Amino acid sequence: MSDVAATERAQSPALLRFARRIPATLIFIALILAVGIAGQGLWQPLADRPLFDAVAYGLPALEAGRWWTPITGTFFVIQPWVYIPTILGFWGMAYLEHRRGWRVALLYYWFGQLFAIFASALLLTGARALPWPWAQHLAQTLDVGASGGTMACIAAAVGLFAAPWRQRAWLAVIGFAAISLLYLGTLADVEHALAILLVLGVDRSLRMQRTTVHEQRLLAVSIVIALGAIQLIVMLVPTNGPFGATDLWLETALPDVLFDSAVIVLIALGLWRGRRWAWIIALLLALLNVAIGGLSLLLRVAFLLWPDEADGTTAGDLDVTTSAGILWFGYFIFLLVTRAAFRRWRRARSLGGEPVSVDEVKQVIRSEGGGTLSWMTTWNGMEYLRTSTGIVPFQLHSAVAIALADPLGAPEGHATSVQEFITAAEAHAATPCFFSASARTKEMLPDGWHALTVADDTIVDLAGLTFQGKSWARVRQSFSRAEREGMTFRLTTLAEVTWGVRQQLKAISESWVGDKGLPEMRFTLGTLHEAEDPEVRLALAMSPDGDVDGMLSWLPVYGAGGQVTGWTLDLMRRRDGGFAAVMEFLIGSSAKAFSEEGASVLSLSGAPLAHEASADEGAIAAILARMGGMLEPVYGFRSLHQFKKKFNPRYEPIYLLYRDEGDLARIGTGLTRAFLPDATLRQFTAAGVDLIRK
Repeated sequence: MSDVAATERAQSPALLRFARRIPATLIFIALILAVGIAGQGLWQPLADRPLFDAVAYGLPALEAGRWWTPITGTFFVIQPWVYIPTILGFWGMAYLEHRRGWRVALLYYWFGQLFAIFASALLLTGARALPWPWAQHLAQTLDVGASGGTMACIAAAVGLFAAPWRQRAWLAVIGFAAISLLYLGTLADVEHALAILLVLGVDRSLRMQRTTVHEQRLLAVSIVIALGAIQLIVMLVPTNGPFGATDLWLETALPDVLFDSAVIVLIALGLWRGRRWAWIIALLLALLNVAIGGLSLLLRVAFLLWPDEADGTTAGDLDVTTSAGILWFGYFIFLLVTRAAFRRWRRARSLGGEPVSVDEVKQVIRSEGGGTLSWMTTWNGMEYLRTSTGIVPFQLHSAVAIALADPLGAPEGHATSVQEFITAAEAHAATPCFFSASARTKEMLPDGWHALTVADDTIVDLAGLTFQGKSWARVRQSFSRAEREGMTFRLTTLAEVTWGVRQQLKAISESWVGDKGLPEMRFTLGTLHEAEDPEVRLALAMSPDGDVDGMLSWLPVYGAGGQVTGWTLDLMRRRDGGFAAVMEFLIGSSAKAFSEEGASVLSLSGAPLAHEASADEGAIAAILARMGGMLEPVYGFRSLHQFKKKFNPRYEPIYLLYRDEGDLARIGTGLTRAFLPDATLRQFTAAGVDLIRK
């Protein structure tokens, strides 16, 4: 029976399975709805009925000895329309219960609800003794609702989010509470703020110093834009907060709001790019608004203490400027805490450091060894960052620093190189990422970074390779057919071939490119230019007439001490109408030749955008899979991946390593320019049209 029940649960709808995980939340919502039906609150306002005084909580209820009201008031709602936000507000409790269980969810809810009610009453007990109309009014106010507890659960729930969404959600929650308190100032707003402060003090999950530089810059821009928008909205919409009520104050506020808006527009892009000058201007703008808010607060106090001597018409303006000053003070503190994220005065064209030559890179690869993709880092277009323990090859496109493969140098220093590259990129206002990195580099990343499998390196082990067995039948058939048709295999370099052979290779390559809507891809895909390196080997299939029917280029894979331990496949080109099984013949013949030379591995490389993503790899994996499908008619990555299976390889995943999802759009742009640096908008469009037609 247990197996049957487990099967039925697995086959039940996802929504039903989720509901089974949140019984406490659903019971709570059901109780609120039941009380709404029994008390007629679902269709009649509660505040207009005698029942309200008996069940509502607040300082008057506690002073009157109605000790039960913090419990009874929790299950009532003041207006029928408020049931909608009340029930929606339970999402935080549902998420918390789903992640941590019903006991933790109820604990957060009731502690948050009761703390919000009693702390508000205690706060108002002291504040009403001051000449403060807002506090005196709230001290006489009653309220009902579950929002103190639900707000505590929401705060606890966002503390469970993964970075960077945790910090973003925290700032959104704190911003909502602060704006509501300062510009609306109801008893519920006070309770919300206190509930959030309680959770913030308990779990301490908001730690801005531990966020990435990119995240700090993003938040700096988002907050200052939000502050500008708030000032604009409040200028047009009347408010009633702790510092008094306001009416339409367009005439007096317009110059101030326009000035702030102009400055925000000026500095927003600079903050995004980490410019020091933008940070300084933002700091000064915050200080100016804090000073104006402080002066307004002093005038407001004077207005309250000596109303006969103050100009009562300025009270509303003082409310808005004081409230804005408090918000700007919070932004001022944020800028100070994140000051290290804003160190650059102008846009970086490189990452600085001592220059590194290609010859030095090659020497490091020979002496310390490298991975199957390391020789690609010697190609044109690469830049190098010298670290204290090695070298990190990278390209800089669209303000994205794309490190290629693993760091170079002694393996024990790779972790240091990874960290120094990240630090250098962020210091120069560039987005760091690692493309085609191995699992070893993945393990060296700082906490909070993400990994996405972008390809699978196909490795053929050469030790004991005999091409025996059914799995090698197609390769053996290519050998037999090549012998019958008089095909010969030649392993050489581009410098050693004759002028006539070189011209044939150029013609084959140009014919291949001419059939595509886009130019030859670069970055991790070489051309004949890269094949001119004397250390790169060419595998040629020659017909009896002296024609080149196919070619491969092989990049050396060095082990420590300068010994070549393997070869990596780069170029694959064939002549139209030539030997049909030319690629099987060339790869199989190359494997035999390299094995005889003592090489241990043959890498057939990973086809870009051909990785078969699993369901748990997320939305970005799905996007890359779709891109691979769109480019398949142009470049045939997936077909190539399937072809390589004929050689019975083992697979090693290679990754795109990035800080967070917020970087992916920019990384996508940078990678597009890295792979297709010469492609024009017209070529992209034409390729897209062809894809649609197909």
